[in-house]
Amino acid sequence: MSENNLTTVQDAIDMGLLSEEYNEICKILDRPPNYTELSIFSVMWSEHCSYKNSILWLKKLPKSAPHMLVEAGEENAGLVDIGDGLACAFKIESHNHPSALEPYQGAATGVGGINRDIFTMGARPIAQLNSLRFGDINLSRTQWLVKGVVKGIGDYGNSFGIPTVGGETFFDKSYNTNPLVNAFSAGIMEKGKMISATASGPGNPVFIVGSSTGKDGINGAAFASKDLTEDSVNDIPSVQVGDPFQEKLLLEATMELAKTDVLVGMQDMGAAGIICSTSEMSSAGQCGMIINLDKVPVRQQMKPFEILLSESQERMLLVIKKGRESVAKNIFKKWDLNCEKIGEVTDDKVLKFYFQNKCIASVPAESLVLGGGAPVYEREYIEPDYYSRYKKFTISSVLPPENIVDVAMKMIQLPNIASKRWIYEQYDSMVGTVNMTSNCSSDASIVNIKGTNKALALTVDCNARYVKADPKIGCAIAVSEAARNIVCSGGKPLAITNCLNFGNPYDPAVYWQFVNSIMGMKLACEALNTPVTGGNVSFYNQTVLKDSVEPCFPTPTIGMIGILENKDSMMTLDFKTEGNLIYLLGDCYDDISSSEYLANYLNIEESSTPFFDIQKELNLQSVLFELIQNMEIESMHDISDGGLYVNLIESAMINNLGFDIFTNHDFRQDAYLFGESQSRAVVTINHDHKKKFEKYLKNKISFTFLGEVTSGKVIIDDLDFGNISTIKELYMSAIEKTIAS
Repeated sequence: MSENNLTTVQDAIDMGLLSEEYNEICKILDRPPNYTELSIFSVMWSEHCSYKNSILWLKKLPKSAPHMLVEAGEENAGLVDIGDGLACAFKIESHNHPSALEPYQGAATGVGGINRDIFTMGARPIAQLNSLRFGDINLSRTQWLVKGVVKGIGDYGNSFGIPTVGGETFFDKSYNTNPLVNAFSAGIMEKGKMISATASGPGNPVFIVGSSTGKDGINGAAFASKDLTEDSVNDIPSVQVGDPFQEKLLLEATMELAKTDVLVGMQDMGAAGIICSTSEMSSAGQCGMIINLDKVPVRQQMKPFEILLSESQERMLLVIKKGRESVAKNIFKKWDLNCEKIGEVTDDKVLKFYFQNKCIASVPAESLVLGGGAPVYEREYIEPDYYSRYKKFTISSVLPPENIVDVAMKMIQLPNIASKRWIYEQYDSMVGTVNMTSNCSSDASIVNIKGTNKALALTVDCNARYVKADPKIGCAIAVSEAARNIVCSGGKPLAITNCLNFGNPYDPAVYWQFVNSIMGMKLACEALNTPVTGGNVSFYNQTVLKDSVEPCFPTPTIGMIGILENKDSMMTLDFKTEGNLIYLLGDCYDDISSSEYLANYLNIEESSTPFFDIQKELNLQSVLFELIQNMEIESMHDISDGGLYVNLIESAMINNLGFDIFTNHDFRQDAYLFGESQSRAVVTINHDHKKKFEKYLKNKISFTFLGEVTSGKVIIDDLDFGNISTIKELYMSAIEKTIAS
């Protein structure tokens, strides 16, 4: 079809739009759209860009607090006041579908895109994290995906020069075909120096800067808004190709430009490319633009609609003050980057795209964007059949193990427990010299804020098995664990960003998971005073086969930042000295629900969430924070995946120490050691502080004296669990042996 030919309802359906959406487009334009215009609406009204199936619920999340400088949806990323005249910009986003088809470039461009969101605002990225989900680790396809994704993240991040300081990796068969690749970035800037993604000033020139435009990534936003099928391999052109060295040049050029007074606004060219950045900037500034697509630097012969929709990486859209164009041109010339004027701002609120002096598309800017003319839906949701079954699980249906030592040895080799060393050693964690946790371990990653006495605490968290079992409680746990990790590291939680990975929103059971996850996030964020700064919704994370649909676990990944007002208060999780006393803080239960022990050792998939009470969580975090500030604590580590036993092993093996403890026989031994009931942590102290410590905790929280740190043996209830060196070798090598074999 010619790009100027008028379209039909069937054309719209072929592009992924609904018939009623096509009718609405005709009303907006007062005529049927031509092919280029329909292509514009197909990407801008896709779920990936418009959030049409999620925005009603996202608006229920808390987004305000005194330290918030930018609220959700206002700019490319959240912005939080961290004191000393500084602000932290941070965000998490997904690149799931591209990574499923082409894992190396899919993951690499996810890293590039999230960093551009940060430096577009004028903040210099200082740290990256990632949250990765893969299928059965024994499958060759899973191993191919793992290797490609990890190498893509490592190659791009290492070359770009921003350290990867932490993350998480989770394996489950629900991700066999559709992995999740969620990338997080944080940057620092001077408070009050933010660059807005807003266009204004009729007559001001519009520039495209950075790399040349190619055919990679065309319709990528629409591709990310549909199911993966056996035919998705044909969508390979939808996967972008990244160049980290170009991104580094673009970073430095934009940082230099930000120091001048010539910028009116700047926007990253991510999903949907030129059409997205022009529409969002114009809508934000209540203006329009005239864009000449034949002025866009291209690296191959392209049709106008391809130039408009391409998602080629390492590009930005700038609006410059009229008469100051030479300043921008000289800066980008210095960095050997394109800087081409492609249009100008207008006052009519309409986007007009020209090619060879012909107008090929004319669309009201506001009709394309979230909060403007894009459709908003409230989908049906129904409690899935499995939910009531999961609630019926009781621990009494499981016999206690005959050999607890054998269970412990196998537990530490499970893919979700074992060391992810093979993965993180491919990432440069030290470039930039800001990582404070490279040679020691904390529950959160700690990053130095140079020139101050402060540090940032960063973490990404979500146990998706909990979320499937009970989305409201599971998502509240994800937020709470993120905050607990920051507190255990000495920080105060400030705010979150989220990456909401779910199946098809038109499936009422999937949408029920989404809605209840939002309610759980709201509950926890309000209780913890950690507002939501924004993030990303990624639906359609499932695989459609010939005779079945296989959704991934619902996975609302939480990225959280916190602040250490005094970096000297950083707390680590490693046992320090033989003879130190070990204490468990928080309540224990006969609870193995949704634990690694139950799901992946006993292979029982159907159970509810582990015990969780938000008030107990708030109390624990308050006590832990006070202990770090007021007591001489040797180590602190929260209890999460794998339970108390894994917690103790992780603390012991860093310095090759052991422990000798007794369990509470009021509880089953397997539940006490491997259960994952929430709101608990392990603390060690010097023997001389025993009385003072216990007096301090009295009437604040329940606590249990477990035992002592030893020289190397692991003893539990007088049973010999082996030398820490042997356990450590099993823990450190399990994934590497599987992946590298």
